[in-house]
Amino acid sequence: MASSREKAYAYLKDTVLTDPEMQGAFLSEQELADRIGVSRTPIREALLLLAAEDLVELVPKRGARVTPLTGREVRELMELRGVVERYAAQQLVAAERVPLEELRSLLERQRALTGAEDTREFIAVDHRFHASLVSAVGNALLDRHYDSLRSRQVRAGVVAVYNQQGRQEAVLDEHEAILDALAGGDAQAVCAAIDHHLESTLKVLLAG
Repeated sequence: MASSREKAYAYLKDTVLTDPEMQGAFLSEQELADRIGVSRTPIREALLLLAAEDLVELVPKRGARVTPLTGREVRELMELRGVVERYAAQQLVAAERVPLEELRSLLERQRALTGAEDTREFIAVDHRFHASLVSAVGNALLDRHYDSLRSRQVRAGVVAVYNQQGRQEAVLDEHEAILDALAGGDAQAVCAAIDHHLESTLKVLLAG
């Protein structure tokens, strides 16, 4: 059973930090404690953990502020994702063990989540689509490294969908292109599809 601190940490990271309206906002410890159903102590402990990850900023006498994703951070995130995801795709295509069935299932799950009210779940499945590709390599250190990007990846994805009408449909098309290239066993085409997907997301985010 999760501790109060773990519960608060998970809620903050997966719900509060991914809310586009909360980017740059200060957080109320008491409001969060009431919402989650814990005392203020685990909220403070969770905020300290998030501050260590540079996801929130602790401002003296004002409290915790959600750190917005900067243009530089978004660029670096997409660059790092590209390195990891291209490597994973190349390894899986060469070994002929691409998890096509799992990826197709996740893509179909995304297709059912195109409503505005489904945005967070859509992006959560988006992350699972990419994480499944990386996980299939079977490198535990690589998995942990990629998972450390999850919060920023989800935040960026949610903001991108809110920033551009039709972005969900574009993501589906981009995922379809990645999957088609994987199914065809063409590592070069997979890498190009991954690059196009990440570059498209980056452009949306930088356009604001």
